[in-house]
Amino acid sequence: MVTESKHLELELDDKRYIWHPFTQMKDYVKEKPLIIERGKGSFLWDIYGNKYLDGISSLWVTVHGHCREEITQAITEQVKKVSHTTLLGLSHPPAIELAKRLAQITPKGLNRVFYSDSGATAVEIALKMAFQYWLQEPNGCSDKKKFVSLKNAYHGDTVGAVSVGGIDLFHKTYQPMLFDSLKGESPYCYRCNLGKTYPSCDFGCLTQIEEVIKKHHHETSALIIEPLVQGASGMLVSPPGYLKGIRELCTRYNILMIADEVAVGFGRTGKMFACEHEDVAPDILTLGKGITGGYLPLAATITTDEIYNAFLGEYDEFKTFFHGHTYTGNPVACAAALASLDVFEKDRTIIELQKKIEFLEKGLKRFWDLKHVGDVRQKGFMVGIELVSNRDSKETFPLHNKTGIKVIMEARKRGVILRPLGDVIVLMPSLSITLQELDELLKVTFDSIRSVTTVNCKL
Repeated sequence: MVTESKHLELELDDKRYIWHPFTQMKDYVKEKPLIIERGKGSFLWDIYGNKYLDGISSLWVTVHGHCREEITQAITEQVKKVSHTTLLGLSHPPAIELAKRLAQITPKGLNRVFYSDSGATAVEIALKMAFQYWLQEPNGCSDKKKFVSLKNAYHGDTVGAVSVGGIDLFHKTYQPMLFDSLKGESPYCYRCNLGKTYPSCDFGCLTQIEEVIKKHHHETSALIIEPLVQGASGMLVSPPGYLKGIRELCTRYNILMIADEVAVGFGRTGKMFACEHEDVAPDILTLGKGITGGYLPLAATITTDEIYNAFLGEYDEFKTFFHGHTYTGNPVACAAALASLDVFEKDRTIIELQKKIEFLEKGLKRFWDLKHVGDVRQKGFMVGIELVSNRDSKETFPLHNKTGIKVIMEARKRGVILRPLGDVIVLMPSLSITLQELDELLKVTFDSIRSVTTVNCKL
């Protein structure tokens, strides 16, 4: 039995030894840490036995809930065979089987799977593939060395991924380390930089991107985009037709399209992959987060035979893609991913999700009754609730108020785990959440926002 003294020791050691990601540690060490010990379904329990509804699926990764028996069993069975063997010049059944499954379910034409271990590395691989492709493709377009990305974009935290990012808060500090990328306007309809209003805007942001591409296409290798939803910038949902317009621009100006579905893939938008909503097939697709159901780190960069073939040559031609990771295609992670795909089929997850999406959409309408809710954005099971100090002017709360943080801490007191993006409250539960649990998530979020903003507006 774990004693009270052991709990206190864990809390002290957490503050003494761990540097938490995306966390201001000066603030963190002032509070009692929440240390999760176990999980089941949509819930997590801390070391004291307190129960919490996981409203963000443990940072957008847990697809079928915690401790799903089929995935646990697949992991256990694979560990008994072999826990790791390299893919550098060798192979193993789980990696082969998973690659085939991914090629079968991803958009048409994506047949070649390159594994890695996180979304950021999947993006790094995509960028390097695109860059090298143009150096080696038959027509030899060696001038195509730049990338187009969007303002408000987030593609990971490695140097290449940050270079095509577009969130100053995360990326500006590292600017001297980065390569230059061309930036296009983001479809942030609530705060349009062009001062326009959808749908009368006639896709002004898309027109601006075309101007950039038209001017630089001869030196541009690829455009990278988060299809339908820019996640880390606050769940910015692009209007219908925007994604298809991006695909058409890439085709027209002969640049590759990289679809970063690390966050939006595996059912998050209501379809298995976000690109399916507008029948778009990118040249390169990056996957991560939910690929294993949220059980083990794994990622994949999937591309076409055309791109793959540009890397084929004699040994002394050095056309090889000289990139790899120690744990690339780890067999245990691949086994977990295969089991997750089996659960998708067994539970008819995407089909069953539709009624939950409808329930969520109806439940979110109530949030407009809160006068400090400026915008409510939803695509499938991805939700961003943007808080403002004044709805008419869209004025934000002062940073020192820490409004978003206060809301999620209030929700925690009420038994729900959330995490904000600034003053945008994010809801992204596991796809397996029940309607009753979803109702509780909405209720606690609503009450927490009301409680905090009622106090904040008086400060």
